[in-house]
Amino acid sequence: MTGKDRQDSHRQDFVSRFIQTPDGHSLHIRIYGEDLSGIPVICLPGLTRNSRDFHQLAVILSQSANPSRVVTVDSRGRGLSDRDGDKSRYALPVEALDVVTVLDALAVDRAAFIGTSRGGLILHLLAASHPERLAAVVLNDIGPVIEREGLEQIKAYLGREQKAPSDMGEAAGMLRAIHGDAFPALRPEDWRDMADAIYREIDGRIVADFDPAIAAQMVGADLSQPIPDLWKNFEAFDRTPLMAIRGETSKLLSPKTLAEMALRHPGLVTVIAKGQGHAPILHLDGLAARIADFLTAASA
Repeated sequence: MTGKDRQDSHRQDFVSRFIQTPDGHSLHIRIYGEDLSGIPVICLPGLTRNSRDFHQLAVILSQSANPSRVVTVDSRGRGLSDRDGDKSRYALPVEALDVVTVLDALAVDRAAFIGTSRGGLILHLLAASHPERLAAVVLNDIGPVIEREGLEQIKAYLGREQKAPSDMGEAAGMLRAIHGDAFPALRPEDWRDMADAIYREIDGRIVADFDPAIAAQMVGADLSQPIPDLWKNFEAFDRTPLMAIRGETSKLLSPKTLAEMALRHPGLVTVIAKGQGHAPILHLDGLAARIADFLTAASA
């Protein structure tokens, strides 16, 4: 089965919608369990990732014993969302406002959120600016302190010259060659799923599914400068049910930061994703069940 076939086979599980931002851009979202009521779950991906990262998790959450409507978002410049001609708008405050636009378009006053990496940074901003919209939050391998070593790894990966894969099988092999040491828990089919999430066939070529300008921003970042922390924003989660997942081999979220997060938010639920790095795949090794239980308890 080709990558396109695998992606097409998922279409029965969700509906696609496009939402217009105030500055004229089209944002793509997937909705799983569209007819379900109750507090929905909004999933926000990482820097160069997209809504497909959450497909298996969204299916599980929308078809569980206590099902939730799940919305997965392509941030601007990623997936099927419009690329921005003004590259300066690939910025956390702009992307946070885009999330608010999605909520308003869906008439969602409050939601539970799952934020992977950059998606979790967006949630730190929303905690300060729109705390009333956050019913519960899951932070996937991200916290208020970002380790320089983890950023350097991401910068090196995005700056590496790579040939375009000939097919999704080759793409999966390339990902395993680069990230395999950090993800010993992954099986061959998991690497293939990762390839299907990261790459897309466009004009007959298999390409990474994001605006290259986003990677260029990261590659050009000066990591010798102090990295500001977000502890003040984190404290705005004080009344929000909060779960933090750390990849066991992650270099971006340290054990020290995770422990400090637990001290500052006594209700924090912490989970270690065994055999995974940055950022953990959330439908593997019982993580989806842990997330579902947390969200059910948070909404009780």
